Amino acid sequence: MAMTADAADFRAPPSKGARDVSTKLDWAHAWRSLQKLLADKEDTRQVFEIMRALNGKSTAHGYLRLLETAEGGRIAFERKEFADRLMDDAWLDSLPEGSVGAAYRTFIRTEQLSADGLAEVSREGISDVDNPHPYAWFGRRTRDVHDIWHILSGYHRDALGEACLVAFSYAQTGGLGWALIAFGAASRSRGTGYPAIKAIWQGYKRGKAAKWLLGEDYERLMAEPLEAARLRLGITPATIYDSIPANVRDGVVPQGA
Repeated sequence: MAMTADAADFRAPPSKGARDVSTKLDWAHAWRSLQKLLADKEDTRQVFEIMRALNGKSTAHGYLRLLETAEGGRIAFERKEFADRLMDDAWLDSLPEGSVGAAYRTFIRTEQLSADGLAEVSREGISDVDNPHPYAWFGRRTRDVHDIWHILSGYHRDALGEACLVAFSYAQTGGLGWALIAFGAASRSRGTGYPAIKAIWQGYKRGKAAKWLLGEDYERLMAEPLEAARLRLGITPATIYDSIPANVRDGVVPQGA
């Protein structure tokens, strides 16, 4: 599944305080979008639809959690749009070999991906994705680091890798949209003869055990040696996913009609 990151609805009446923000969960819409996604794993827009329907307070909670970290106040104050940095080819090319950024650079160029392309998909059907509200900024930041999480977690873009990464992302963000997608992928994986469900469950456990990745300074992280970063962040090897042959990982999460 072509997954993205948390795009929960950040909007709230201006009279309410940040800790009072509440958003309605739309399970029916999320379920319909899940069926479309399971029928076509490249239909990335459905991921954003699911996130907006179910992630509720998770974006607001994530932003408030960021403020409580050692450098979160500075990061939130600067409120940089990380997608702009990721679209800077000169900056990407300056990152040292063996670093997180070098692995990301190879990943997006091999897969023909771009942070800007993902951002454009997130804007489909909604007009205020680029709102200056701090929760909206935090949602964009979460979206923009999704492919970096592919690198850190070791999960590739095959269907099983995406399913494992959404389970990892649920553990990291608490957004129910991620949980629903992981459940849907796991339900499709039964009877394949491979431990796909165990791999997805391990994705959740790895995300739970790791340091909170949304509190990281990503410009600094991108220059860090990949294996050293994984060790520092407590990201353990994806042993079950790695045990499943690469040429069958798409098939263990079959698409529906």
